[in-house]
Formats: sequence, C-alpha cells, structure tokens
Amino acid sequence: MNSDKQPDSDAHLRAVLGEWKVDAPLPPRFQEQVWQRIAAAEAPSRSAFWPSVIGLLEGVLPRPKVAFSYVAALAVLGVVAGSVTAQLESAHLIANLSARYVQSVDPYHAEAALP
Repeated sequence: MNSDKQPDSDAHLRAVLGEWKVDAPLPPRFQEQVWQRIAAAEAPSRSAFWPSVIGLLEGVLPRPKVAFSYVAALAVLGVVAGSVTAQLESAHLIANLSARYVQSVDPYHAEAALP
C-alpha cells in the first residue's frame, strides 16, 4: 500500500462499492449457526491437556539445565521400568523351569505343578 495516496483518491472505487447490493438470501438459521461456531471456538476443549503439556515443554526445554534434567529423569525411568520388567520375566522363567524340572524327575507329581 502506498503511503503517499490520499484516502479520497479512490473515490470512484468507494462509489462503486457503495452501489453494490447482494440479493442472495442467507441460508436458514445462519445467525444461529454463526453464534454456535463462535461459542464452540471459545469453549475450552476437553483434549487441551496434551497441547498444554507440549506448549509447556516447548517453553521450558530450550533451557539447558531443564532439558538435561528432563532427559536424565526419562533415562532413570527407563532403567527402572526395564529392571522391573526383567525381574518379573526372570521370576516367571524360574517358576516355569522349576515346574519342568519337577516334571522330568517325577512325571506323575508334576502335572499339578505346571502353571
């Protein structure tokens, strides 16, 4: 937009636009639908949890200390979860191998021992 134009320089355009009339009718219940859309856009959405968490992380993670703490906490959490999973799997394997050993030593007694 040129700053050296005067506001009255497009008077012809303003006159033409002022004469323009729209004869097409609005769809039924147009205003009601517009207000419903406005209300829906202003209402807080229920799934706003994840966008707010992502926004928080985007605002906080550029700081090196916070980013390092976040990565360290995730690493510790991963190690703990892996350790617990390994212990559960190991206990299940030991129980299964024990039942198989009992079955190999005494086949008649072992049917009740199998999990």
